[in-house]
Amino acid sequence: MGKSRDTPTAGPGSPFNRSAQQDAKRTAILSQAARLFNSKGSRATTLRDIAETLGLTKTSLYYYVRTKEELIYQCYRATLEHHLRSMEEIEQRHSSPLERARQFFLLQFENWLAAQENRGPHLAALLEIASLQSEHRIDVEAHYIAMFKRLRSYLRAGIEAGEIRPCETTATTRAMLGSLDWIFYWLHSRPRAQIGTTADQAWDLLAHGLYSGAGEYQPTAMSRDSVSENYVQGFDRDEQNRLKQEAFYKTGSWFFNKKGFNGTSLDEIAEHLHVSKGAFYYHIRNKEDLLFNCYVYSQDVTNEIHQQALQLGGTGLHKVDQVCRRVFLAQNSERGPLIRYSTITALPIPKRKQILQRTEAIDLQFGELIREGIADGSIRSIEPFIAQQLIAGAINAAMDIKLWRRVDDLDAVAVDYFDIFFNGLQPR
Repeated sequence: MGKSRDTPTAGPGSPFNRSAQQDAKRTAILSQAARLFNSKGSRATTLRDIAETLGLTKTSLYYYVRTKEELIYQCYRATLEHHLRSMEEIEQRHSSPLERARQFFLLQFENWLAAQENRGPHLAALLEIASLQSEHRIDVEAHYIAMFKRLRSYLRAGIEAGEIRPCETTATTRAMLGSLDWIFYWLHSRPRAQIGTTADQAWDLLAHGLYSGAGEYQPTAMSRDSVSENYVQGFDRDEQNRLKQEAFYKTGSWFFNKKGFNGTSLDEIAEHLHVSKGAFYYHIRNKEDLLFNCYVYSQDVTNEIHQQALQLGGTGLHKVDQVCRRVFLAQNSERGPLIRYSTITALPIPKRKQILQRTEAIDLQFGELIREGIADGSIRSIEPFIAQQLIAGAINAAMDIKLWRRVDDLDAVAVDYFDIFFNGLQPR
């Protein structure tokens, strides 16, 4: 006998709807995996760790995902799909391009808070796209570019409507997304009750910039001491060895930035440098040691730039401007690349803490320049900690700018890239 039309069916919320249950379990697995990947790093997180936190057996987890690579891919895909759905909802609710950009920016803070309060899923920090297998990487990159273009379209429409001041939209979009990349790390230092205020203060910086004066801030010319020249005596063996190690660190950074920790091969780096494996391993003990020293080298360069800025005359805003552009030039010139913090979770926790502690010390130096600018009146009254974190995130994302836009004058591109932090999005 067939079912009556009035027979109730198992709806999406029914405990008997197997498809809904499987979707809920998959969402829980991806959320928990994202939480562990963000905090411990994918290298230190095992499938067993994820299964145990969910009260599953490893065998049960295999029903949903077979490998950690597959799980990382699914986490990244879920995160980007979440962002794209959010953009669709924002577009339905708001017609103003500037408001769409604002809502998307603020939503990233709310997403983080919702995950901490178990009101929403944890979203994976997109740190290791480069290490994904080719098919997975291409798919994730396509979703990222779709998100990028959608945000950029808000800026372009806003300029046309007069809501947003004229700016180079590709560089500005890249800087905006970069400023959001690192919030999963530093928001933990803010009380949860203050996350909403923190988000508003962060948006205020992007909307109005640092500059306290009337009109727009006009960057001054870059002084020539921003690049250190190395003069090597032919028989100075110590100096030659130092330069060899520096070459290893710069090349290693390039490979880690491009391929991630897991996708980088020491043999490939040695071949790229045209040195024998024996000569290479004389200087480099293992891949983990190379990654750690890439961070140390990058921090040495950044610290030197900060020290140079302290010797400059002029306002605090001028010094902040010089630091941003000098680091940008180091990242995108022969002095770089500097290591992207997308690989930080590949370091064991003791070494990771060592790197992050020094990073915080360098960030505090940058914060002092912001405070100097507030004190001398060149910078608006803003929260220095938030400004230094947002700009640090953007600096970290500034590498490979040539992949995003044409570069004829690197310093001019740096000025375009950081313009949002000095002059803001809204007409002045």
